[in-house]
Amino acid sequence: MLIKNNDLWFSEYYMEDDVKLSLKIDEILYAERSPFQKIEIFKNKTFGVFMVLDGYIQVTEKDEFVYHDMISHPAMAVNPDIKNVLIIGAGDGGTAREISRYKTIEKIDMVEIDEAVVRACQKYMPITSSVFTNEPRLNLMFDDGLKFVKEAPSGAYDLILVDSTDPAGPGEGLFTIDFYKDCYRVLSEKGILINQHEGAFFDGDIEEMKKAHAKIKKTFPIAKVFGFNTPTYASGYWYFGFASKSFDPIADFKPEQWEKLGLETKYYNTDLHRGAFALPNYVLDILASVNV
Repeated sequence: MLIKNNDLWFSEYYMEDDVKLSLKIDEILYAERSPFQKIEIFKNKTFGVFMVLDGYIQVTEKDEFVYHDMISHPAMAVNPDIKNVLIIGAGDGGTAREISRYKTIEKIDMVEIDEAVVRACQKYMPITSSVFTNEPRLNLMFDDGLKFVKEAPSGAYDLILVDSTDPAGPGEGLFTIDFYKDCYRVLSEKGILINQHEGAFFDGDIEEMKKAHAKIKKTFPIAKVFGFNTPTYASGYWYFGFASKSFDPIADFKPEQWEKLGLETKYYNTDLHRGAFALPNYVLDILASVNV
């Protein structure tokens, strides 16, 4: 944080501190160092309440719908018969909120390593966290997602959503090939894995994207990448990975079935679904450079 013209500002730094995104802090709502990370929650006039973990913006009231729409709905539009879902991370609750909108889902297991994140969001970000108290299908566990998946029974889930921080600190183990192999094992034969896949603009993000993509391609027969734009993520554009044992996100896409559900979304729609997997050439070049 810094003070400029008597105003207090939060700045997220990239590229060895020569690029930054700054938001004026109108109010400091919460600050704590949990056993896992530093948690800060601020308020900004434009973006509303926003949460920062270890110096990086994770979620804001203004644009959270983009991330949560795109981590949740594409898989459901490819396989509308998903019944059992595992969410790893996602302590703000937004991913569980979107998944719980599907009445055909029978069970939602959520494993978050840091209880302090959930409790802080329950107090200061009800827009995402109200799902924790109003969804009976949600089984929230405070545990290590890496350990949970390793011990989970084979074929237990139809969908795994890895809503993690960057591959450092608490999220580091969720980017390993052993973790992806365990995800493959616990997915059903029609299972889908969606993972946080980093960015493709800044050098450090590119390297992490390449590492994650290489490991997933070694593990799953189908491994694709799709993008979305959100103002408060590094460079404004970010990516998820789509991996599956049997479903291709375009060839097996079922837009008519999804549209019949009548879900109202602020970002995702079936036209955008196709477009999200149509990647810019520089991203295609990055992914093509991955050796498997």
